Amino acid sequence: MSHLKGIKILLVDDEPHIVQFLELGLINEGYEVQSAHDGLSAVNLAAEFQPHIVVLDVMMPGMDGWEVCRMLRKSGLHASIIMLTAKDEVEDRVKGLTIGADDYVIKPFSFEELLARIAARLRNQFPALIGEVAIGPFRVNDKKKEILYHDQVLELSPTEYELLKYLVINHGIVLSKTTILDKVWGYDFGGEENIVEVYIRSLRDKLQDKEHRLIRTLRGAGYRVDI
Repeated sequence: MSHLKGIKILLVDDEPHIVQFLELGLINEGYEVQSAHDGLSAVNLAAEFQPHIVVLDVMMPGMDGWEVCRMLRKSGLHASIIMLTAKDEVEDRVKGLTIGADDYVIKPFSFEELLARIAARLRNQFPALIGEVAIGPFRVNDKKKEILYHDQVLELSPTEYELLKYLVINHGIVLSKTTILDKVWGYDFGGEENIVEVYIRSLRDKLQDKEHRLIRTLRGAGYRVDI
């Protein structure tokens, strides 16, 4: 990813080795990073640091991630909060979203997945900060509504642009047809899910992805871009 200078991320986790690993990786990507190892420190640091993204562990001694999330939202912090949790429970996800979390990453997770989710949150909440985003062989320029693949501009319709942008920014994540329809076409789209297949086929043609190695189909689950 490029042009990330000035984008601030706050890491909150009581496990030092996780914080150190993520901190080094995110700094290497170009982000400005600070970290806290407990809830109270996180709340105080957030007020001073004013991050764009908070990566927040749920299970911490003392003040847990739920309470930190509540306090950050109560303080009026304008940041996207990504919760780290070892539980893939619907109740936990609903609870987090109810108190103000924006996304979830289930432990154990890959660094690439976290990067993808951070990029997606930035794209949704702070698009003006990003400008052009480089992801693998792709360069996405939202201001020009343009995507380059191996430095070649792709000739895309507006819908193809939005679909490919969504797939690339969320690379490594399996996206269902329903999710894609909601995010690209809008929740009030009244057409058939098959429209997604039609557009995926068109994108594969333009990317010369004849063997579906770039945009993969996971039968019964959806699609995933592998970079």
